[in-house]
Amino acid sequence: MMSMDLFNSKSIDKNVPLAWRMRPKRIEDFVGQHHVMAPGKLLRRVIESDKLSSLIIFGPPGSGKTAIAHLIADLTKALFIEINAVTSGINEIRGAIEKAKKLKLSGGGRTILFIDEIHRFNKVQQDALLPYVEQGVVTMIGVSTQNPFFSIIPPLSSRSLIIEFKSLSDGDMRIVLERALNDGEGGMGNYNVFITNEAIEHLIRSAEGDARRLLNALETGILTTRPDEEGRINYDLVVAVESVQKKYIQYEDGDSHYDTISAFIKSMRGSEPDAALYWLAKMIYAGEDPLFIARRIVICASEDVGMADPNALSVAVAALHALEAIGMPEGRIPLAGAAVYIATAPKSNACYKGIEAAIRDIEDGKVYPVPDYLKDSHYRGASGLGRGMGYKYPHDFGGYVEQEYMPVQCNYYNPTINGFEKEIKRRLDGQKKRKT
Repeated sequence: MMSMDLFNSKSIDKNVPLAWRMRPKRIEDFVGQHHVMAPGKLLRRVIESDKLSSLIIFGPPGSGKTAIAHLIADLTKALFIEINAVTSGINEIRGAIEKAKKLKLSGGGRTILFIDEIHRFNKVQQDALLPYVEQGVVTMIGVSTQNPFFSIIPPLSSRSLIIEFKSLSDGDMRIVLERALNDGEGGMGNYNVFITNEAIEHLIRSAEGDARRLLNALETGILTTRPDEEGRINYDLVVAVESVQKKYIQYEDGDSHYDTISAFIKSMRGSEPDAALYWLAKMIYAGEDPLFIARRIVICASEDVGMADPNALSVAVAALHALEAIGMPEGRIPLAGAAVYIATAPKSNACYKGIEAAIRDIEDGKVYPVPDYLKDSHYRGASGLGRGMGYKYPHDFGGYVEQEYMPVQCNYYNPTINGFEKEIKRRLDGQKKRKT
């Protein structure tokens, strides 16, 4: 294997950042991205077979995009050339292509061109690269924090395997942290460090799935903390807060997690948008899973607003989908919009109370058969069984006709006079008058 940078260096320079020193050297050491890197998954198979075609990986910072590229550099038999789209232009692309051509003509094998922040390349630069990717002169690996379908020209993206990376889970972050603490060669294992559980939790939460940020904070705290008389570095919560420059919010300890989400929901239910935004902000700052927040907003829209404003559910679901599409931190904006909409919407729990009452009746044994005239009549032989006979099709009567839809009388849905439900109540009252 040949390389144009330090990837092949066997010695570890302690002056380079911890995040760089701890990059995985073996495929088994890679942490996270189980959807593509677990045994048998696509990207892992591609790397292990050394049959890589052009590849674009996109995802949030610190999720392992560049680490994968470096791992491929360590494992592949190809020449590995790295350029950065921020500082490189047409000349750098041409220089890399010339090296690749010479290597190919000499029978020396293939070339992998690694492009960091590939979304920064403009159309002209991408067009200059395209023919050499098409011809197989270079195998391109591009990494980006942006969705390539928006920033990469279609001819280039269509010739590449596109993989999305996700933010690392708390469990993955813990593995990264523990390895760095225990590794005496590239990590901090030669330091006598005692780290508290509170410090670990704060580092993981504050890093928000970014392994690089986590390791930078760990290294900063260790290197800047004076050892005690016994030579031990006490990495406590105070050190963690200073290292990440983010205040500690008691959130996951005790009942605080549940208390905060409860306050958030009750603020929306109580029509207090300012309070709802405060509790939302606290959860976001503390590192709460934003999808968990979004799902609770959807529930609140259904349970507490209901038919008083049918648009509330649409707004909440749209916020959930927007969050899934754009991620954080921008996802906080549609979350805030949905929370404010629900907090300021008219309220009704009539639908919630109605379904709860119906379920209770069924649980209490009030299970009734479907009347024959309401049964399905769209299959062969149904008419011979009397299915659907006597059913009155409402549209034949102008949209409404008096007809019983249950064997017994029951009352589950009782609309309020709030918001749109006032109109619903008017309609239902009109139907009742027709029956009398």
